[in-house]
Amino acid sequence: MYVRKIAEDPDCGLLLAMKVLGGKWKCCILDAVNRGITRPSEIARYIPEASTRVIEMQLAELLFYGLVDKCAEEIYPKRTEYRLTSLGETLLPILSQIDKWGLDHADVIRKQISELEAEG
Repeated sequence: MYVRKIAEDPDCGLLLAMKVLGGKWKCCILDAVNRGITRPSEIARYIPEASTRVIEMQLAELLFYGLVDKCAEEIYPKRTEYRLTSLGETLLPILSQIDKWGLDHADVIRKQISELEAEG
């Protein structure tokens, strides 16, 4: 198990939030589940840039932190779905604001991305 050399501040809300939401696709996964896209295969189609393995790993982390619940039906073939918990629902206004910020500044961000890609 990895042990950090420098301890993290357990009283810093930003660090705590980043620990829970850190990961390239977690916010998109939460958005998908909120939109009713609840099965891992559906989430993978909704976020084609993310591999199925990464989606499964990040769903497991969201489950660990209590942001989603896993519902597995005892039928064949087995059907697994995820639902937002009440804790996960508290993030929806924040995710909405992040989405708005991204859309409000999309032109500037796209320009910077294009310049970065042109350099690389």
